[in-house]
Order: sequence, then structure tokens, then C-alpha cells
Amino acid sequence: MPLHATVNLPMSNHNHFTEKTNFIWSIADLIRDAFRRSKYQDIILPFTVLRRIDCVLEPTKTAVLQAYARYKGELPNLDPVLRKASGFVFYNTSPFTFERLTDDPANLAANLLAYINGFSENMREVIEKFDLRNTIAKLDEAGLLFLVVERFKNIDLHPDQVDNHTMGTIFEELIRRFNEALDENPGEHFTPREIIHLMVDLLVGPENGKLLEPYRVLKVADPACGSGGMLTLAKTRLLSVNPTLQVYLYGQEVNPETFAVCKADLYMKSPDGKDAENIAFGSTLSAEAHPLERFHYQLANPPYGKEWKVDEDRVRQEAAKPGGRFGAGLPRVSDGQLLFLQHMLSRMTPPEEGGGRVAIVMNGSPLFTGDAGSGESEIRRWILENDWLEAIIALPEQLFYNTGIATYIWVLSNRKPEHRRCLVQLIDATAIWTAMRKSMGDKRREISPDQIAEIYRLYTDFKPNERCKIFAATDFGYRKVTIERPLRLNFEATPGRLQRLTEQPAFAGLALSRKKDPVEKAREEAAGRARQAQILAQLALLPQTRFTDRPAFEAALDALDARLEAPIRKAILTALSERDETAAICYAKDGSPEPDPELRDTENVPLGEDMDAYFAREVAPHLPDAWVNTSLRDPLDGGVGRVGYEINFNRYFYTYQPPRPLAEIEAEIQALQAEIDQLLSEGK
Repeated sequence: MPLHATVNLPMSNHNHFTEKTNFIWSIADLIRDAFRRSKYQDIILPFTVLRRIDCVLEPTKTAVLQAYARYKGELPNLDPVLRKASGFVFYNTSPFTFERLTDDPANLAANLLAYINGFSENMREVIEKFDLRNTIAKLDEAGLLFLVVERFKNIDLHPDQVDNHTMGTIFEELIRRFNEALDENPGEHFTPREIIHLMVDLLVGPENGKLLEPYRVLKVADPACGSGGMLTLAKTRLLSVNPTLQVYLYGQEVNPETFAVCKADLYMKSPDGKDAENIAFGSTLSAEAHPLERFHYQLANPPYGKEWKVDEDRVRQEAAKPGGRFGAGLPRVSDGQLLFLQHMLSRMTPPEEGGGRVAIVMNGSPLFTGDAGSGESEIRRWILENDWLEAIIALPEQLFYNTGIATYIWVLSNRKPEHRRCLVQLIDATAIWTAMRKSMGDKRREISPDQIAEIYRLYTDFKPNERCKIFAATDFGYRKVTIERPLRLNFEATPGRLQRLTEQPAFAGLALSRKKDPVEKAREEAAGRARQAQILAQLALLPQTRFTDRPAFEAALDALDARLEAPIRKAILTALSERDETAAICYAKDGSPEPDPELRDTENVPLGEDMDAYFAREVAPHLPDAWVNTSLRDPLDGGVGRVGYEINFNRYFYTYQPPRPLAEIEAEIQALQAEIDQLLSEGK
């Protein structure tokens, strides 16, 4: 198989997939009167898993029961013997199967619980995530337990009928339908297969000869693994290149039901059970399950726009630790996508040990959200300045089941080939899609195998064209510098400005007292009011003119001999002044122009561009009195301004479209008007 080939579901298996999925989904008709729509998943999903396990264990069921009967009470640990008899790392020692459970309807609930209790500890732990015992009790109470078990008994999910790949697809399709029915976010659990194929190709394809090394050990991880589709497809793909590879899967999932599906499915797919044992329950952000592991390949489709507030305390603690996973920066709490990306980059196999590669699909927010100095910008800076970003591929819209928004695949590596060093490739694949014959939720488009190969070729060819742009990593960076303009004020003792003086805190405070003694308090406040009146009377003696030079006005104040305290003098200068572009510049004590905070602005100077040249070209012609505030500097490199990074993807592929001629628009409007008139006349 070529290294960029995809693994597609054969037509026969596709028919099985559709038939089996629709049959399982139809069980909702049995329970709809007794259970809310939100509870369908709690019933159908665990019973699907149970039935699959039942079918998988069927060929060795007798051998397990015989081994159990023979060695029970003789061996202190029956687990190795029963695993060997089962052919898997799990087994069931109860005498029941789905075929036998319905033989005794009166005791079905008790027998079903006994059947569940008969599983080995590892599988029973997985099944417990479904809260199945409570579900069985509710079904029994509603009089539906027999009907549900009988219906599942009639569907054959034996591996001879439904292979592992198809079964995994069935699980994912069921999860998608459940979440779609509830108007929830299926994207948290299910990524369309063609996107996974593309991600795996982008990760694995460029490795070429490295994967042909016999018996090489590879570790593959997904920190938001859902039902495990990315992991299993990646393993299938790697083994298709070289069957001798030792591929170990690792994952973590925060949703208990989806976790249970993933782990149970992997137990059934891996005879040694190691892949399943490496799937952990919990939040990757706050409770990382594999902190000591490093991975050759990582894939993920983290939730889009999902807040990480529940993980916030642990995440901030992690960020504060030297060498912590989130040390580059923290995005806003409303979106944790870049936290997942930071985690993945921190868990790449070191370059000296072969390095690691990452593929992650995210929405557009991580490309540009956040100004210079923000958490998002600092994370992008960390990635680009470490030269980890290889490529970003813009995908077509309407690929996902729950949303039509734009999505992007990021490809990253800490072992970039020489020709990609310090470069970033942007690929516009938004027009590479095929319309689906039948929409599935918001999914109206798909990427065909040939189109996956086309996108992959754009990536590997690494040649600029209308769909591919190549940039230096620094092209996405800039320095946000502060532009100052001088303060210019006029001064005048008008009634309106004198009234503003009375509202200044320092001046108003003259008539306030903190004394607790009422007599002393009244005396002090009376003295303050007298002082206020005195100041106002003296200010009324100022020349009735508008001063456009601050030193001249201050000289006039001094001539009053009012003996003004510093806070009062400042209050007077503030209240009696107004900004005036025609006035003289106000200077600080060191002789430098005093900046006007209201006129302060910023400019984004591209990295690598001479700041003086930029200023002379872009600012000085329009603002001849402006200057760059050189006291504000970047905390990391010490340069003037604050370094920021953003990847404005659409800007690089924008093509100007001239407006349509007015005559054409007018003709179209007239045609539409005529059509409307015709319809109205027909309706009369």
C-alpha cells in the first residue's frame, strides 16, 4: 500500500454498517414512551457494547466455563487460566449469554446482573462507567427489559459478521446520532473518517523509510480520544505499512460513556489488552494519565470553544511549575484548544530519540485570537519560535456533523526535515470536497480518497501555488509598539472650568474632616470651606484670557501668591485645562514632551522590519509630532514593544473579486420582480 493511501470501508461492510446501525437505532422505538430522548444513549449504547462482547466471547465461552469449573478453589489466581481459555485478556464466567438470558423472563434482571458480575475485573470496571445496574432496574420497572434484551439477542455482532473496523464505526455513528438528537456537540466525540484518514496520512506518510525498520516500537496517543477512532485507524495504517511494527496506543477521555466504548472496543481488538489498558478516564488538562510517556505520533480533535473552568485551578498550577505543560501561556477560559496542543507538544518524543509528530484539528480561533502578549499569542510564539509548525490545512466547511464552521488541521513536529526548517506551509483545501448524496446533520460535504491524496500531494510537494503558500515562521510575527503624541493644553478660568475644580477630589476634600469629635469636625470643615472660597476668589483674579502655553499659565498662578499645596495646584491645572491642538506642547521636567494618553495609539511592526524605517514610512507623514515609546519592552527578548504572532489564514489566499456591473444587478432585480408579480397574479 502506498504510504499516502487510505483505508476505506468496503461496500459489503458499509452495507453491514448501515443495516446494523439502523437496527440498533430502531430500539429507540421500544423505549420512547417510557424514557426521555436524553436517556436513549444510557440504554442503547451499553447494550450494544454488551452484545458485541457476548458475540466476541461466544466461540470460547464453553472453554472458559470448563476451565472455571475445573480450577475454581484449586488455584489462588484463576485470571491467567481464564484469559488463556478466552483468547482475550477478559472473560465471563457466568453461565448466561444473550441467548440464554431470555429463557427465564421472570428473573431476567437478576440474571443479567449475574451476567455482568461474571465479567473479569478489567471489563467489569469498564461496564460500570455506563451505570448499567441503574438502567437495568429502570427498564425492569418499566416492563421493557425483556423486549430490549430480546431485540439485542437478534442482532449478530460476531466478528465474522461485523469486523472490528466496522464495529468501531457503528459505535461512533451511534454516539453521533445520540448527540445530534439532543442538539449537543458530536464533534467532541466523533470526527468524520475522511478527516482522520487525512490526519493519519499527514502524520505517517512523510516517515517513509523510518517505518520500514523491522519490529520498531511506536507509541501513538490521543489526549481527547472519544471512542478511539483516531487511535485505531492510526494503528491500522501503520501496520499496513509494516506489519512488524510494535504499535502501542494511549488515550484519555473525560466522558464516561465514550470512555467505556473506547476501552471495551480496544479490549476486543487487542489480544494482549495493552492498548485498552492504556486508555484512561479523566481530564487530560487537569489529571494527565501518562505523564512519563513520550509519543512518536499524536492526533486529536479537541472540543471547540469549550471552557476549561472546571480544570482551571490545576491548569494554573501546572502553568506555574518550571517545565510545566502549559508554561507557554494560558488561553482564555472559554476555549481550551490551545491547552490540548501545548500538552501534545510537551509529550513529543525528544528529537534525539527520533522525535515526535502531531496532527490536531481545530477551528479558526487558535489562528488569530488574542493580541500581542495574550496567552493565545504567546502560545503561537512558543510554537513558531521553536520551529515546530510544519503546515496548516484549511478544510472545507460543512464536513462535521454538528457544525458547518471552518476547521484547520495543524501538523507539527520537533524533527522537521531540512527543507522545512524555519518555514510554515499553508494549504487552502476549502474547495477540495465532494457533495454528499444525503446530508447527515450539518455534514453536507465529504473528502473522497482521491481528494485526500490530492491534499497530501500539496503537502509533500511543498511548492507554492494558488492553493499552497510557504512563509518564514517570522512572517507571522510583529512588534506591537506604542505611538505617543504630545500633550497640548489651553488654560482659562471660566465659570464652567471653575465649577469643574469644585468636583476635583483634592479640592473637594478641603471641606471634609476625619475628626470624630463633632466640634472639631465642624471647625475643620468650616475652615476648609473658607479655604475653598479663598482659592476660587483668587483664581477669579486671573487674566481673562486663554493661555495656550502651560508655563505662562503656571507663572500667572504663581503671581497670585495663593500658596497652593501640590495636590490643589494639580487639581487646578487639571480642571482649568482643555486639550487644544493649537496650543504649545507640554513638557516634562526632564525636557521631554509629555505624552497625551488620549492620543496614544499602537502600530504592529512586522518582525525583521527596521522600526525607524517603518515609523518614517507609516507614521511620521501623518503624525509629524509622534514618537515611539521605547520604555515599553517585550519581557522575553527585551526589544521595543510587545511581540505577537497571528496567522491570518484567509488574508494569504484572498482573491479580489470585482463588483458585478450595475446593469447586471438591475436586470436581475427586474427579473425577480417580474417573477414575484407573476406569482401574485396567479394567487388571485
